[in-house]
Amino acid sequence: MHITIRQLQVFEAVARHLSYTRAAEELHLTQPAVSMQIKQMESSIGLPMFEQIGKKIYLTQAGDAMLVHARTIMRHLEAASEEMNDLRGEDSGRLRVAIASTVNYFATQLLADFAKENPAVEISLDVTNRESLLSRLEANLPDLALMGKPPADLDLVSESFMDNPLIVIASPDHPLANARRIALEDLAEAHFVVREPGSGTRVAMERFFSDQGFPYQKSMELMGNEAVKQGVEAGLGLAVVSAHTVEKELTLQRLVELDVDGMPIMRRWYVAYRKGKRLSPTAEAFRRFVIAAGARRSELST
Repeated sequence: MHITIRQLQVFEAVARHLSYTRAAEELHLTQPAVSMQIKQMESSIGLPMFEQIGKKIYLTQAGDAMLVHARTIMRHLEAASEEMNDLRGEDSGRLRVAIASTVNYFATQLLADFAKENPAVEISLDVTNRESLLSRLEANLPDLALMGKPPADLDLVSESFMDNPLIVIASPDHPLANARRIALEDLAEAHFVVREPGSGTRVAMERFFSDQGFPYQKSMELMGNEAVKQGVEAGLGLAVVSAHTVEKELTLQRLVELDVDGMPIMRRWYVAYRKGKRLSPTAEAFRRFVIAAGARRSELST
């Protein structure tokens, strides 16, 4: 069996997306080029890696098995490259960071500050929701991820660096905008604008409401924090959001924070990476930078 590294890279991308088109876009290849790499790989192995049912493609049993080996090989190759750079006293100067979309409101400033101190570093930033972020971490794509609490079943090294309070927001003309000590029961008739499935904020909100026995009413499901904020400002309903995402809107009084009993929901932000991954000097420097920045922000807020 003869398989090239490029074939493994292409195979892993197709397997992750279950799409030749999206894999081609990610790898900056044409779709025929991706298809050819997969066909050559299957010919060498003697087994099909994918099967098409209707318009969708799925991994075969052989594809499932090969995906585990492909990701292991790619992790080892990356670790070998980083170790050789260390031995030569070199640093690639690349930093790949994936962040949950809610973190984007302060993470971009973190990256800007880090870039000022390290102007030679080439930074790649991937902003996505929690579900997609976890998939990227599982595939070992980013060097580091900034996110809410990682799940226990994913093999990660993580360290919390800052509070992430979730609050209830409303438009300034909402009937409860100036109320105090609002009980959850008082929100029984209210409608909530919520994030898309896969959002960590939505998961935390629904878990909190479920624990409180509160059957909230959903008025609309929107993709991303900006859409949710605009929906609330337009009077579509209330929303539970990270306080970090609405600092400007609260200051400008375009939105208000409701004084709800049991709120805010206190969470933490984490910096995480795959267990066993050897961080490059650049990635390790950024990890330390994030922890220090979180500590400074916590000191200012106390």
